[in-house]
Amino acid sequence: MDLSDNFWKDRRVCLTGGSGFLGSFVTQKLYERGANHVFVPRYEEYDLTRQEDIDRMLGDGQPDLVIHLAALTGGIGANRARPAEFFYKNLMMGVPLMHKAWEQGVKKFVAIGTICAYPKYTPVPFKEENLWDGYPEETNAPYGLAKKMLLVQAQAYREQYGFNAIYLLPVNLYGPRDNFDLETSHVIPALIRKCIDAQKKGAREVVLWGDGTPTREFLYVEDAAEGILLAAERYDGPEPVNLGSGNEISIRDLAESIAQLTGFEGEFIWDTSKPNGQPRRGLDVSRAEKYFGFRAQTPFEEGLSRTIEWYRQHIQVAP
Repeated sequence: MDLSDNFWKDRRVCLTGGSGFLGSFVTQKLYERGANHVFVPRYEEYDLTRQEDIDRMLGDGQPDLVIHLAALTGGIGANRARPAEFFYKNLMMGVPLMHKAWEQGVKKFVAIGTICAYPKYTPVPFKEENLWDGYPEETNAPYGLAKKMLLVQAQAYREQYGFNAIYLLPVNLYGPRDNFDLETSHVIPALIRKCIDAQKKGAREVVLWGDGTPTREFLYVEDAAEGILLAAERYDGPEPVNLGSGNEISIRDLAESIAQLTGFEGEFIWDTSKPNGQPRRGLDVSRAEKYFGFRAQTPFEEGLSRTIEWYRQHIQVAP
């Protein structure tokens, strides 16, 4: 039997956000690892911004390990349109939950942060020790800071109470089952949808935000799920840990790659009146490998191809 099977077999796991994009893959991998007690609270039954719902969820699930994935997320447009919601809901889903988990004797808490917590001008590759060297990029700051408070809380509760809370920083995720709604999606699903929509409609131009010069790093969703579970199994320290692929690409090059993979042969029009977001993003991923043996496995082009194929199979493009 694999060591991970032993780890999960008798643990009662509460996986918030377990029915979402990343959560669905974490749930799948938990069962593959032999977990027998996985509780996935649904938003319809448990609004985690409400204290009474948090209490009821922990009472119903009786977890000894919480993986907190639930979050209000979105691209630059959504963050700009709803900064107050992104701050309040993410803060109030996380901070009271961790407090109650400690209060009720949960043995381990896995908090999921965000790359948006890093300062706007962090040197590349981003190292975890640079997290506090400046203010986050403005369009994502309310979201990034709300999630960053979970790191402060995890370290404070560890110091005062001996609570085993860990904090992970995943880079931008992508893959099958992603959100392809252009109002709220991140860059990869938005580019895929725009290219395929243009093909379907015979359009020769696709308008994209910014000037294409910013860089991003992307992590395939199944790799992210694996990293989270490896950390849950093997890591019990106070330091934040990046989860990424270690590969940086410009938005312009990303758009060209997706055009090639989808077969879109038209032209990209860059709308420079729209924001670029953070100038560069690329992670130092050495700590994750050192602390719990995680290294991304999925080649970027292969991950993009799988994502495009899933979208073609599952989404009806509007006329």
